[in-house]
Amino acid sequence: MQPIIQSIHHGAKAGADACRLFHGRGHCHPGLEFISVDWFAPVLLISLYKEPNAEWLAQLSREITQFDHQPEIANIILQHRYMAGAPSESLKGKLEGDYYAQERGLKFRLNFKANQNAGFFLDMANCRQVLREHVKGKSVLNLFAYTCAFSVVAAEAGAAQVVNVDMAKGALNTGRTNHQCNNIDTRGVSFLGHDIFKSWGKIRRYGPYDMVIIDPPSFQAGSFNVMKDYQKIVRKLPGLLSPQAQVIACLNSPDLSFSFLRELFADARGFVEKQLIATPASFPEVDAEKGLKTLLFETSREA
Repeated sequence: MQPIIQSIHHGAKAGADACRLFHGRGHCHPGLEFISVDWFAPVLLISLYKEPNAEWLAQLSREITQFDHQPEIANIILQHRYMAGAPSESLKGKLEGDYYAQERGLKFRLNFKANQNAGFFLDMANCRQVLREHVKGKSVLNLFAYTCAFSVVAAEAGAAQVVNVDMAKGALNTGRTNHQCNNIDTRGVSFLGHDIFKSWGKIRRYGPYDMVIIDPPSFQAGSFNVMKDYQKIVRKLPGLLSPQAQVIACLNSPDLSFSFLRELFADARGFVEKQLIATPASFPEVDAEKGLKTLLFETSREA
């Protein structure tokens, strides 16, 4: 329990960028593999991925009371991710109004009430930075866009065009809000609420693309299975890309390694791996192959 409390004391700072404070799921803290703690100033989000015993939960509730009079923490939310619908309860404060994740001067709308995920993925911070450094004046395709955080970063960094594709239209609506609240001109930003696998023709019409981001779920019933569907996307890339393009390829499955991604792009031919994009230090992993895996590829000039 003590490492969790210490991480909150150390990291819950007023005005600080959103970050993970405690990452038990990386198996670096034996016995605490089922918990993560995230900071979205002024909200502290504690997520449980399996049901703890009653004694442990009671101890957590007692320990958390020491933050009752810490003004920078307005709300403490305990989310039960192991339960259907991932219900949440408030340990401090009442959720009222709108909440945002802050990162490098940008903000992203959060939803702590209705979704399993709050709407902003902290482990993608380094990917967003790589994108920021590469997209000025370029055309970007954001596949599995969700709430369009990559799009906000790309547009703010000077991308000429961003096309967001996701079949969850509600998430795309949040994506529109994310652009608006950052005062981003959306005339060069598109939001396509389509099933990617049924929309290649439409996606191609917006191309060719200088940068493609592939960040799919590991599994989504009826729409995506990483084992069989990721390769379908990679095979479509040659018909979508400009001659000197880049691809940020993400893999979230703990059961698949970096070699899975590398083999997909090797089989597709015409790609060179340029960079392994490290996961933020706040997501330590005993085995890096079990955590988020992200690689930057470029089209080969020899292809």
